[in-house]
Amino acid sequence: MSGRFFLYAMAISIPLSLGAAVWQTARYAALKQEVRILLEQQEEWIDNNKRLITDIAVLSSSARIENFAKTNLSLEKKDPEDVLQVIIENE
Repeated sequence: MSGRFFLYAMAISIPLSLGAAVWQTARYAALKQEVRILLEQQEEWIDNNKRLITDIAVLSSSARIENFAKTNLSLEKKDPEDVLQVIIENE
């Protein structure tokens, strides 16, 4: 009787082991694909951030701001002696 039980147990455990191995392999492949997609997305975000940092550096340069103020806003830089500073003291 115990020999027959052992035979049945082996007959059931072998397909279950193979099924678990197949399931684990499929899960590994899916996770590997997901990691690849996330790495590609991370590279895109890093490249986009680099472009944005470059744009910020270009747009915030004092020469560009001064040129924009002169050409688009008709402003001009005043000499320090032409500036009148008013100080209001609290009562």
